[in-house]
Amino acid sequence: MLLSDYPNPVLEKAKAIKLLICDVDGVLSDGKVYYSNQGEEIKNFNIKDGLGIKQLLNHGIQVAIITGRQSKIVERRANELGISFIYQGKSDKQSAYQEIINRLNIEQQQVAHVGDDLPDLPLMLRSGLGFCVADGHYFVKEKADWTTKAKGGQGAVREISDLLLQVQGKLESIHQQYINQPQ
Repeated sequence: MLLSDYPNPVLEKAKAIKLLICDVDGVLSDGKVYYSNQGEEIKNFNIKDGLGIKQLLNHGIQVAIITGRQSKIVERRANELGISFIYQGKSDKQSAYQEIINRLNIEQQQVAHVGDDLPDLPLMLRSGLGFCVADGHYFVKEKADWTTKAKGGQGAVREISDLLLQVQGKLESIHQQYINQPQ
């Protein structure tokens, strides 16, 4: 998306972001949980979201996961991407949020949160910039600063990462790295 597609308040808030907090089910995945006959839980993750997360981490913006569910799959995916702040099985997401901002020594205005449903609202409203995915609950969309064009698990986090990197003047150099690679 072009920066002109975003309202000025979203762009201004995005300039200050140093941390993106993501929910998992419905944000990093499509919200569906599959179980095998052996009891294994299966989720899908979008590769584009993964590259966006890596780009954030490589360019000075931390990424965290705070989720109410517990899953080895989430831990594996977070480790693959280099996410060091992983909080699973949290019914009290606020304590995890506070712990992260204390460890990073940042303010709430420097935090962006992306969610899809009602349990995400407290963190989204507490953060400087709140995002909801396109297929999120209507009430969460009403309270968000911005709703992505992409659905959860289908590139919504990449859309957010591109916005943050572009507003902070980092996206062009990322694109140039790919253009300038030897053939």
